[in-house]
Amino acid sequence: MVVVKATHEVQSVTIHGHRRAFVKVGHGPVLLLLHGMGCDHTTWSPVIDELARRHTVIAPDLLGHGSSDKPRADYSVGGYANAMRDLLTVLGINRVTVVGHSLGGGVAMQFAYQFPERTERLVLVAPGGLGPEVSPVVRAVTTPGFHQVMGALTLPGVRHVGVVGMRMLAASGLPRTRDLGEVAKIYDSLRDPATRHALRHVVRAVVDWQGQIVTMADRAYLTSALPMTVVWGRDDAVIPVEHADLVADLAPAARVEVLDDAGHFPHRDHPVRFARILADFVEETPPATYSRARWRALLRAGGAPADGALGAAADGPA
Repeated sequence: MVVVKATHEVQSVTIHGHRRAFVKVGHGPVLLLLHGMGCDHTTWSPVIDELARRHTVIAPDLLGHGSSDKPRADYSVGGYANAMRDLLTVLGINRVTVVGHSLGGGVAMQFAYQFPERTERLVLVAPGGLGPEVSPVVRAVTTPGFHQVMGALTLPGVRHVGVVGMRMLAASGLPRTRDLGEVAKIYDSLRDPATRHALRHVVRAVVDWQGQIVTMADRAYLTSALPMTVVWGRDDAVIPVEHADLVADLAPAARVEVLDDAGHFPHRDHPVRFARILADFVEETPPATYSRARWRALLRAGGAPADGALGAAADGPA
């Protein structure tokens, strides 16, 4: 049984003039947990304490989310990856297993691409970046007038009715309603104009009216020797679980876990099983090693070389 702590101490550091909030608990190999769009570190609350029994867990609020600042800034996945590199550097942490949910999955993939020397393993939880399809609700954030319409929809009376209605539907057991409890939290947070502005910039960086515009497909071959697990909920109503089927083609060595009776937040729907999957994965796989020469060979070939590995450095780490 996973015991959920009511709250975890939120720390913060100022980097590039902006407050970056995060939770840091536990001891052992480092897990960097990256939340999804509109969420914050509390999305990981059901699993943080269990994971912290054997790991150092760092769960930040990405810029524009939670208790972190919400400036006019770079909200691209590359910008977020840079920010995570800087946060880890300030905290004196060199290498991590990076775990990303939804938008955080896209950031995790980008982190592994930009900073392979700092990435030990990659865990993607219902991630963006595997295909264009995404919920129409997410695409709607990119439309003109979103800020004004959402401002009206988050007025006190209207917001209360909407939040209560979503929570009731989430508890009803009706098809395609499982994720509405978490969506209600995001909706409630949009009463803050700064949060609405930040969310709009975040979505526009990764989605347009046709769907997701950021993809890992053209660089997936670079994960050939990076231990990787993908976890999805079979009833995901935000990013279709069919995207999990693409993993076999993009990253054949990756493990894929599809959880029944789970939606877009499998770590919340089944925290015990999720924590076990993650802990077992870390214990059973050696951390990736980085070789500049092997990375160069991969880039030149546009795919995995004959031995299919990034390890066994020929000219040392970068």
